[in-house]
Amino acid sequence: MEKTVTSEMRELLEREIRERLRREIRDRAGRGRRGGLAEAGLGRMREVLGRHVESGAVPGLVALVGRGDETHVEALGTLHAGGGAPMRRDTIFRMASVTKPVTAAGVMALVDECRIRLDDPVREWLPELADRRVLRDADGPLDDTVPADRPILVRDLLTFTFGLGLPAAAQAGSPIMGALVESGILAHGTTLAPDEWMRRLGELPLMYQPGERWLYHTGAEVLGVLVARVSGQPFGDFLRDRLFAPLGMDDTGFHVPAEKIHRLPTSYAHDPADGSLVVYDEAATGRWSRAPVFPNGGDGLVSTVDDYHAFQRMLLNKGVHRGERVLSRAAVELMTMDHLTDGQRAGKDAFFAGQGAGGFGQQGGFGFGMAVRTFRRDYARVGQFGWDGGLGTSAYADPAEDLDGVLLTQTAMDAPDTLRLSQDFWTTAYQASGLAM
Repeated sequence: MEKTVTSEMRELLEREIRERLRREIRDRAGRGRRGGLAEAGLGRMREVLGRHVESGAVPGLVALVGRGDETHVEALGTLHAGGGAPMRRDTIFRMASVTKPVTAAGVMALVDECRIRLDDPVREWLPELADRRVLRDADGPLDDTVPADRPILVRDLLTFTFGLGLPAAAQAGSPIMGALVESGILAHGTTLAPDEWMRRLGELPLMYQPGERWLYHTGAEVLGVLVARVSGQPFGDFLRDRLFAPLGMDDTGFHVPAEKIHRLPTSYAHDPADGSLVVYDEAATGRWSRAPVFPNGGDGLVSTVDDYHAFQRMLLNKGVHRGERVLSRAAVELMTMDHLTDGQRAGKDAFFAGQGAGGFGQQGGFGFGMAVRTFRRDYARVGQFGWDGGLGTSAYADPAEDLDGVLLTQTAMDAPDTLRLSQDFWTTAYQASGLAM
């Protein structure tokens, strides 16, 4: 009997010790944290981002980091160079290529509704892309072509492998690139209507066979036309009804209405000669001050940190926003997994080769309209997904950490300082999550 009592007491004591240890671990983890975000990391984010603004790298920025149900926002600097109105949490930014994941989500909404399928040939809705000819050599003359091996599929557009797009810099002087520029297909803020844009695109041969090689950007533009034709709605209206309204993205669209234009900063690029800031797009009279003729699925959206955070949080929640399903779990999983073969990936890596170790497109894989990290080279975990925008935007989500971040500036990432700003934001975002502290 005595042995039994001693054994029971020992078991109770060990259980109490284990419970104390668990409580101590929880207490330590909770100190200096607020809803999953570490105060020390948030302080460092404020300090580091402030230094970039004070240095003149950007006139201003708005940054958001979210983990679980908690978010933290920094709004620093001014909307325009030289002072004036301050950046605010609701400042509206030109999202540039961070538009691409939203476009892909619009396509997946149609897939969810069985109005289109991933392996459908697109010729039913985009007859301009039927019966394609393909350049024998991507750098060769436009009349030296062979028939396409197979039709272009919806999947090819989503993965940027349909055969046309921006290639590596070494091919920039090729005849096909000259034709794309001359036709107005590659023009920023094109004045061509979608049907005319598609007609001109359809007159040109493909650079590579469908599914052969990854080529940047143009696939996302074609997807916008595809969504409009399949849905029977203008592209912007479809996104509003199917994504923006359910997600509460009230400030997201393809232009800024007159009553909100005071919230849009001037957009700047860098003078290649001396690195000084030059105006790329004015606010009140610029490209985004009026509804576009061509709502561009590659780089046309404007948005805010909170709107885009809602989109990313929906993806992290496998398609659910505030208890309501927006996309199916399968759709989100397909969007955020790597789809590239080794041959396709070679095209992506060649395109981004000049960016260096910390530049765009260095995540390894590519899903639908966005990068997917397949190896670890910095704080981000394998499985992180998202994209960057050349006008000064960056947005990624990390399922392993339940973390997402959005960095919005009005200054193009065409200089070392703005690229470093983006890198430093992500370092401090992971410190705010507690991972790197």
